[in-house]
Amino acid sequence: MFNIVLFEPEIPPNTGNIIRLASNTGCRLHLIEPLGFSLDEKNLRRAGLDYHQYSTVIVHADWNAFIASCAPARLFAISTKGNLSYTEIAFRKDDYFVFGPETRGLPENLRSSDQFIEVLRLPMIELSRSMNLSNAVAVVIYEAWRQVEFAGAKVALPQA
Repeated sequence: MFNIVLFEPEIPPNTGNIIRLASNTGCRLHLIEPLGFSLDEKNLRRAGLDYHQYSTVIVHADWNAFIASCAPARLFAISTKGNLSYTEIAFRKDDYFVFGPETRGLPENLRSSDQFIEVLRLPMIELSRSMNLSNAVAVVIYEAWRQVEFAGAKVALPQA
């Protein structure tokens, strides 16, 4: 399915929520160090509930280790400084979505890298700074998943 990449995440409950999202959507989660918390942290576990066992979470020592290990074919950055709306791209299974740290976003040198197909943004009203990281990830992942017709999902409703 898709790959969620958190570059130097800082807030444990956001990462916990994203672990839960990844579990429920079949995504792989990549965490790029340094992390602003321990993976054993109580707030991370609480937000992720018992979904850790259903998740694929891969920790990479740094950006270069991530690129070397994964060799992503289609890499998208998500940033408030993006050029296109996330709705303007046709996503494919196995795409990678990179999100920056909560307090500073993706560094400019990374955003401007030619490793990315595009830097995407989520539309917001004027004067808004940013969305919560776990909310932004959910918006992008569900749009990408919708585009591939929710591949792998249980879509039929139970009969009453």
